[in-house]
Amino acid sequence: MKYGYYPGCSLEKNASAYHKSAMAVAEPLGIDFSEVQDWNCCGATEYFSIAALPAYSLIARNLALATQLDDNGGQLIAPCSACFVNLSKTDHYMQESPELADRVNEALAEGGLHYEGGSLRVRHLLEIFVNDVGFDAVASKVTHPLYGLKVAPYYGCMIVRPGYDAFDDVEHPTSLDKLMRAIGADVVDFSLKTHCCGGHMTQISEPTAFEMIRRLLKNAADYEADAIVTLCPMCQLNLDAYQGDVNKYFGTDYHIPILYFTQLIGLAYGFTPREMGIGKEFVSAKPALAKIQAEAPKPVGRPRADKRALPMPAPAGKE
Repeated sequence: MKYGYYPGCSLEKNASAYHKSAMAVAEPLGIDFSEVQDWNCCGATEYFSIAALPAYSLIARNLALATQLDDNGGQLIAPCSACFVNLSKTDHYMQESPELADRVNEALAEGGLHYEGGSLRVRHLLEIFVNDVGFDAVASKVTHPLYGLKVAPYYGCMIVRPGYDAFDDVEHPTSLDKLMRAIGADVVDFSLKTHCCGGHMTQISEPTAFEMIRRLLKNAADYEADAIVTLCPMCQLNLDAYQGDVNKYFGTDYHIPILYFTQLIGLAYGFTPREMGIGKEFVSAKPALAKIQAEAPKPVGRPRADKRALPMPAPAGKE
């Protein structure tokens, strides 16, 4: 399975563990990534509010470069949710609007590039594991199941947005839940799984940002999650790096590690925590990982009624 690969800025710095773990687990699953050469930033989320045409052109440059890859399989994979949305949105609107496509290609021509909307299928990394590899194939490579580890699957607000080749239910996604179960983890009912982490709100209004983060941490803690598993560098950064600030602001005491789904797959495949980049997070994952058991927990059945208990009253008319 061959794909073009757009890492994005975060995976070279603060989210390097995401990139490292993704590359490691791709190999045993037969996934072959070809990185876009000379790629540039996708512009994150703010640039569209400042200047739309330059924003589209900036992103389209990456799409144009991706078409030059020999082994892209006609597809471009983005691990970062913001990058995925921006690349998908640009490809979508260049197909929908010939006027926009002409103006963007006029800008690209200055660099000797051109992009035809629809030339590539833009997809998020999670979808590759879910739909192309499949849960059974993922499970078949597991050598160290994550038995006993309770995880809260956090999708964030971007990859579930409708309109860009959605691969999961936009209201109640379950693909990450199923993927975690395939590697032996215990998935908790994380009802805020698609709520926003606040994005760059920490730079605009800390009280607002801290409240958005607090809600997510509380929801995971309420269900006794040992860790929150995510697929977005911004989500990971906010919930991890600002968890201490949230505790100070609200007087709480959350210590929930925030890990990437590829890191947990890697652990289940026998890679060491260090090989998966675990240890670089602000909130240590060590206590959570210590809860992984060698054997699957025995199912807890319903307790039998005490024979000495009073009998239930018979239904009306059955006396």
